[in-house]
Amino acid sequence: MALPRLLARWLKDPPPPCAFELSEAGIAAAQTGRPPRLSFTALEPDVISVSPLRDNVLRPETLLAQVRALAPSDGSRRKRRAALILPDYAVRVTVLDFDSFPSNPSEQLSLIRFRMKRSVPFDLDSAALSYYPQPDGHGGKRVEAVVAVAPLEIITRYEWPFRQAGFQPGWVTTSALAALELLPGAGLHVLVKRTGRILTLAVLSAGVLKLFRAIELAEHTSQEIAGHLYPTAAYIEDQLGSAPDSLWLCGFGADTLPLCQWLESELGPRAQPLTAPHGAPGEFDAGLHGYLESLKES
Repeated sequence: MALPRLLARWLKDPPPPCAFELSEAGIAAAQTGRPPRLSFTALEPDVISVSPLRDNVLRPETLLAQVRALAPSDGSRRKRRAALILPDYAVRVTVLDFDSFPSNPSEQLSLIRFRMKRSVPFDLDSAALSYYPQPDGHGGKRVEAVVAVAPLEIITRYEWPFRQAGFQPGWVTTSALAALELLPGAGLHVLVKRTGRILTLAVLSAGVLKLFRAIELAEHTSQEIAGHLYPTAAYIEDQLGSAPDSLWLCGFGADTLPLCQWLESELGPRAQPLTAPHGAPGEFDAGLHGYLESLKES
């Protein structure tokens, strides 16, 4: 499935040999060989605090020490290439609809910046912005562009420990965008993903991203999660004309199966745990599993 590699430079070379997913809880890491080797290193609670507005890395030297311990230098001065997967809530991701879309990249960027300017609570001139045009699939001029934007300081501070440890993070995305690689390419699906206090909802129709939301939870209850899913279901019915084929849940631990059953009874579509070839995606490594799945197409 060809999904956007947002906030990234496209790589024509072989994929990076290392990948890291960051969360408030820790660092999930993978060596991308065959088979890949996955690990998780816990962080103290005050090292990372995820926010879309302010610096997320509160103790950069501590994070650097953890990265160095996790992936010691091989003694070479050459930078090691790495993929970096950021928390969903650190980056604003949205889908913009255009009746027509210019072919010139500079005109595309100007149009997207104009549309985004009033919808983000920070200065776009000092932000990292990336986008991916999705054709409508019917040969028309209509385009839905997936846009990812975050204050440049947030991105830079996440990258800094890895650069200091001898890595070149040339492929950067967010956890849920990477995890979408684990959903079926055909049909209409909803990813329901929890990472700590953040709930991420993504709607994928025939491999095209239609809706993306990252929400800070207040109570973490089934009722609160369903309360966010009701308007998502209404959007799908109104805008896409049908009910979802399935809900895919990730990050709920032992509550996954009871929550699947409860959501099925409340909403109707089949609900099931998200799966991956190299183990069950969890609360802090779903993006890493999705990234490994994307390498099959490399």
